[in-house]
Amino acid sequence: MNDFLLELGQNPTARKVIKGLGLPLPMPQQLRRARGPWPARPLQDLDVIVGAAGAGPLLPVIATTLTTAGANPLVASGDAALAVFAESGEAYGRPARPIDLEALAVDTSSEHKPGKGKGGGKGDRGPRPHALVFDASDLQGPEDLRALYDFFHPVIRQVTRCGRVVVLGRPPLPGAAPEVAAARAALDGFVRSVAKEIGKHGSTAQLLYVEEGAEARAAGVLRFVLSVHSAFLTGQPLHITTRAAALPPAAAPSSAGAPAWVRALEGKVVLLTGAARGIGAATAKLLADEGAHVVCLDRPQDDALVSRVARDIGGSVLLADVSDPASPERIARELKEAHGGVDVVIHNAGVTRDKTLARMSGDKWDQAVDINLGAVARITRALLEGQVLRDGGRVICLSSVAGIAGNMGQTNYAASKAGVVGYVRSLAVQLAARGITVNAVAPGFIETRLTAAIPVMIREAGRRLSALGQGGLPRDIGDVLTFLATPQAQGLTGSVIRVCGGALIGA
Repeated sequence: MNDFLLELGQNPTARKVIKGLGLPLPMPQQLRRARGPWPARPLQDLDVIVGAAGAGPLLPVIATTLTTAGANPLVASGDAALAVFAESGEAYGRPARPIDLEALAVDTSSEHKPGKGKGGGKGDRGPRPHALVFDASDLQGPEDLRALYDFFHPVIRQVTRCGRVVVLGRPPLPGAAPEVAAARAALDGFVRSVAKEIGKHGSTAQLLYVEEGAEARAAGVLRFVLSVHSAFLTGQPLHITTRAAALPPAAAPSSAGAPAWVRALEGKVVLLTGAARGIGAATAKLLADEGAHVVCLDRPQDDALVSRVARDIGGSVLLADVSDPASPERIARELKEAHGGVDVVIHNAGVTRDKTLARMSGDKWDQAVDINLGAVARITRALLEGQVLRDGGRVICLSSVAGIAGNMGQTNYAASKAGVVGYVRSLAVQLAARGITVNAVAPGFIETRLTAAIPVMIREAGRRLSALGQGGLPRDIGDVLTFLATPQAQGLTGSVIRVCGGALIGA
């Protein structure tokens, strides 16, 4: 998709001229995205600075994740924290090194010039880290929030372009003491604000709320948000819990570590609706790259398109109109007969039927609500009642930021996508005992044929009104959908994950 400002921004001369003229033009940073399937070590040779408040209860998870992913840990929290890294660092040849944050402090009056390399480089101001990771799980009250300032203030401007900031904490549950809950809740506002401050450089910030007892499940999520596969995901609080039962042995990640990240969906069957084009087609390829057999479902009218997608990835085709009342039973039957069942269901099919409420016909209302929400519920019900969805499986639904924030002329669409949010939160509770996770992904402005048809000024606003200052690509959604399908996402269920580049609208 042609984004003139994004392309112009890659020209150093043009950037310098525009800055010199004082023109109020946003110059977004081209995001660094993945170019293939997951490698065993996605953080190979990248510097990551690590800090902690208090005892740092989550440091062992951070240490194991960074060293197995190939990163170079630089620890800023003293000898006790360094000791936590010793065992995993020795095992994977990634010994942690101490780092003095104050020695890295930059002149706060100077222009931020983040590093341009992949990390690991040394310059006048020390390392240009790929990421800053902070364990805030030991916060006990408002006064402890000073630890955030003390860690991030000296180094936030050192992060390389398209870098990462990740804060880990405990969720502010109602049972916690008020002061503790306040400190934990403060992390949300802090991370969202950091995301907006660093977004112009293509960098992202995430908050991982790790429930006590779910520490082992945090590793996969941490690795994902630190990687290039999370390029358009920023400013999000992700809740990692023990709600979904442990995976059955056949579906559990390899105990060997890295192999679990290479073709993590090997042997899995995925049903993907709306697979013929856009987000669906991009997601089908990403799923197949990770080893899944993808059953590509779309309307009979799109036979040629969806067949091409399936052929290119070695998948199979299932032609069905999701709005047909007879389709759910037929889909369940064909999945059972052809594949013995299904492991992952991704409800991507959807429509828009835009009109202001006063001008909207009843048919347009019914079509949007039925296809975007009603069909999701009917198909999922048929798969569950027919015992087609296997234990340890996944149900992933496409919502939208329009369902969270509302949108002019989209009362039908917004209602249906908000309904998806309620649906996944309820279904997640019902299926938790079977180890099945249920989540929603809410895209923001994504560059597709639909957004290309939007009037130019509205399209520009959609692109620029976000922390990253640009629209996302179909693969940005596909990367998140693919991660949620893997065993490493077992700790995420009942979640609504906004993949919107830190859009300024909505929650």
